[in-house]
Amino acid sequence: MRELSNRTRKLRNRIILIPVLVLFSIFMASSTSLSDLQKVQASGQLTMITMPGPTTYFEDGHGKNGFDYLLAKAFADSLGVELVVNTKPTLRRLLLSVGTPQGDFAAANIVKTAKRNQSLSFATPYLNVTQQLVYRSGSKRPKSLNDLDGELIVIADSSHSEQLKKLQTKYPNLSWVEQDQAEMSDLIRRVHEGEIKYTIVDSLAYLISRHLYPRARRAFDISEPQQMAWAFATHNDGTLLAAANGFLSDYIESGELDNMTEELLAQTENFSAADSQRLSRLTATRLPAYEALFRQTAAQFNVDWHLLAALSYQESHWNPRAKSPTGVRGMMMLTLDTAREMNVSNRLDPAQSIEGGTAYLLKLKARLPKRILDPDRTLLALAAYNVGFGHLEDARILTQRNGKNPDVWADVRLHLPKLSDKKFYSTLRHGYARGNEPVVYVDNIQYYRTFLRLHSLSQQTDKPEIPETNGVEAIEWRLDDLPSL
Repeated sequence: MRELSNRTRKLRNRIILIPVLVLFSIFMASSTSLSDLQKVQASGQLTMITMPGPTTYFEDGHGKNGFDYLLAKAFADSLGVELVVNTKPTLRRLLLSVGTPQGDFAAANIVKTAKRNQSLSFATPYLNVTQQLVYRSGSKRPKSLNDLDGELIVIADSSHSEQLKKLQTKYPNLSWVEQDQAEMSDLIRRVHEGEIKYTIVDSLAYLISRHLYPRARRAFDISEPQQMAWAFATHNDGTLLAAANGFLSDYIESGELDNMTEELLAQTENFSAADSQRLSRLTATRLPAYEALFRQTAAQFNVDWHLLAALSYQESHWNPRAKSPTGVRGMMMLTLDTAREMNVSNRLDPAQSIEGGTAYLLKLKARLPKRILDPDRTLLALAAYNVGFGHLEDARILTQRNGKNPDVWADVRLHLPKLSDKKFYSTLRHGYARGNEPVVYVDNIQYYRTFLRLHSLSQQTDKPEIPETNGVEAIEWRLDDLPSL
């Protein structure tokens, strides 16, 4: 009887299992029949593989940014899906990850080359760049690759090393060192600081970084214009690649790509050496319309109105309709999240923007340890306004590791640039940041604030305004001669 019962149970289990297996088979068949594009749409996510960097992907006080990120985000939006970012530490690992479960495509300032065409499929090119030799100002400018009198450092497995190998037939004595952990912006920084003699970078990377690292100068191009494009796996079915090509063609034809490129390059001017002539002109022509708002908000929050005006000039040049490629808007360039947090309903309204930006700056100050006093407290908060509070804390950790005072701006400013060096940012919680940018940012605001103070004084007395200088002279003058914040 027990044996019959066991047989009955086994038969019953088989009867139940058969439809389950049939349904599973149908599901698997339908799943494998989905195209690559349909899988992305079904999952609701498009995954981009990239490397951290100023022209690829990074996060700061204004949120996620980077040329490749912004373009990929627009593509994901066109598909109605969320963009997911998967970063890789080296170019070698990035290229090997294309077409694996780690990402749908790679976007990291990748240049189409003959070698890469053998293993990757490229989308419609979205930018032309040239490869440029960079040297340090103050040293002799080389006129050709024969003139190099020091070590040339380039990124391993890059289009730059591929180009140099071609040029060896013309320059048989040409030699270089390839570094797997290198990134273009960091190589530019190392030339600027005199750590290395020469490097090769793409023209876009140089344009973005030249104001941050003014001692790194372009010597000459070593290539003709090359096409930058997204990379897809050759073994994919091509549907996602076709969708990317359609998006890029429309984006280019509509002029949106040109607009984004112009906005991106224009943003670098915000961190250039302070331009006294432009500041003087806009102080006379644009500031008067908003001075009362700055004074009113400063009185409300008990801060110096010159500081608020200087911060706003750095962010937007007192343009209430200013907009960055990442979508931050207004006089104080607030993100949507920050605007909501500060109860700003209209970022384009100058009064709301100034009040919201001021409240946010004071909130950042309040997050700092109470032991930190002004002027360091204000200077650190300004840096956080630009780079993000998390990155500022990382820089303070580095400062403490090196035996310096994490509560003193003069010490922290020396360590912020290390956030763009993989040797350092890989050991920190918040990762890569354009660490030199907040240093220039805070320097500029100090300069602008002092200019505005002296301008106000000149309206009441016959004391002369500060001299008009620009470029590196302005930086040296303001750091050596201006009073502290």
